Amino acid sequence: MKHIDLHDVAEFSSDGHVKKDIIKTPGFDSVLVCLKDGQEIPPHPEPYYVLFIVLDGEGTITAGTEKCHVKPGHAVYVERDAVRGIRCSRRMKIMGIREPHR
Repeated sequence: MKHIDLHDVAEFSSDGHVKKDIIKTPGFDSVLVCLKDGQEIPPHPEPYYVLFIVLDGEGTITAGTEKCHVKPGHAVYVERDAVRGIRCSRRMKIMGIREPHR
């Protein structure tokens, strides 16, 4: 068992979003993504499935051709090779759970 307090791990930067690896296993990887107001990860394709879970804050997640307004408690699933992006409107912490990189 591994216990992690994500609030202790969270880190924000004025230079851009901060992404931290949390757990890597043969079955999945998990990352914590932290963004300040107005920061964005522009929409781009990635070669893995991912589930984004919003822990804190608000913003918009692009998933394929859809844009979803998200807030704490929301989850967004994105298919492999689909476009995904995040735009923060209120300081966000997002957990990403994805296939391991091949």
